Amino acid sequence: MSSSNVQLLFFSFLLILSYSSGQPSFRPSALVVPVRKDAATSQYVTRINQRTPLVQENLVVDVGGRFLWVDCDNNYISSTYMPARCRSALCSLARADGCGDCFGPARPGCNNNTCGVSPDNPITRTATGGELATDLVQVRSTDGSNPGRSVNVTRYLFSCAPTFLLQGLASGVSGMAGLGRTRVGLPTQLASAFSFDRKFAICLSSSTTSDGVIFFGDGPYKFLPNIDVSQSLTTTRLFINPVSTASSSTQGEPSAEYFIGVSSIRVNNNSISLNTSLLSIDTEGNGGTKISTVNPYTVLETSIYNALTTAFINEAAARNITRVSSVAPFDVCFSTTNVLSTRVGPSVPSIELVLESESTVWMITGSNSMVQVNDNVLCLGFVNGGSNPRTSVVIGGYQLENNLLQFDLATSNLGFSSTLLGRQTTCANFNFTTSA
Repeated sequence: MSSSNVQLLFFSFLLILSYSSGQPSFRPSALVVPVRKDAATSQYVTRINQRTPLVQENLVVDVGGRFLWVDCDNNYISSTYMPARCRSALCSLARADGCGDCFGPARPGCNNNTCGVSPDNPITRTATGGELATDLVQVRSTDGSNPGRSVNVTRYLFSCAPTFLLQGLASGVSGMAGLGRTRVGLPTQLASAFSFDRKFAICLSSSTTSDGVIFFGDGPYKFLPNIDVSQSLTTTRLFINPVSTASSSTQGEPSAEYFIGVSSIRVNNNSISLNTSLLSIDTEGNGGTKISTVNPYTVLETSIYNALTTAFINEAAARNITRVSSVAPFDVCFSTTNVLSTRVGPSVPSIELVLESESTVWMITGSNSMVQVNDNVLCLGFVNGGSNPRTSVVIGGYQLENNLLQFDLATSNLGFSSTLLGRQTTCANFNFTTSA
């Protein structure tokens, strides 16, 4: 199918979506969902309503995931579920990689003459076949300060998956919410349904008892006490990896994940010596730096890891901070003696990711670099990814906590705040309790 035909199908699908909200008198300019860190797995879990009658789905957030997938084997009942028929516009939109029949009684996830995609569990690195379908999805609108009324997308495109794909995910979840750069990722479908900007922002809380927040649409993004974080973001370009990084993909499919351009890394403002070719994405799709919500900690290629940790240990020693034995999964740990507390976490050497220019810097302070493993020991929350990883630098969830990141899909830019703790707020300070 030609690209112009696919675009035509895409825009016709957007029309279907945009008039399916069922509430023409109210068109939200942004949407909001909660997200909470799971204590057992360190995964980030959001909640949306789906199906008719509505059921709350708990979903692990995968910022680079291609689409929403849900376990349909386990009692998925909905009067508004519709499988995507073979060779339909929906199949083209989702880059469906197969078409076929299901030899069993018809039910969600098992219908004849339907197209399929490959739902992916990046935690276990497992992908499988899943039926493509639409169903009603409901989320809350927002004015940026509070949640407002709920709105429906009646034909939201997602994939069914078998129950086994939930293996390794947090207890009680029924699938994964993919926020990746595809036509069927949550950000694009929700923006299309309500004709707002193709932007979304994530703000992960470090707490396992308080919700962080994901916004779909543009700011304001207001946190108590009335701080609009959207007004003070540093911007850098997002890059497209031309080769898919999913567990299963079709030939020529680009990655749905979000890559940024790290040009150098500093510890306490001193650049460390790196093989900078590892920081670029090569023609095979290897290298570069991506943002991940499924890796709990930042993962570095071995030579980068060794350079960073050596510099960090030396800078810490200069402050009389004593190294102690490793505590898995961390190699580099320190005694808490001589480590002062500050508003932005333990007082330790800073780590700076220098992006496209020397003045565009993602600052990582103690709150995002140090993990308190017990009363007496702090460990550097970075792990060794081996000598030939697919991606050289994977910025993990712990390093994202209490940072707001805004992804602008239309302009391919990332806005980032660095830690909000210095501004006397946190990602848990969005006011979910009052309706707009």
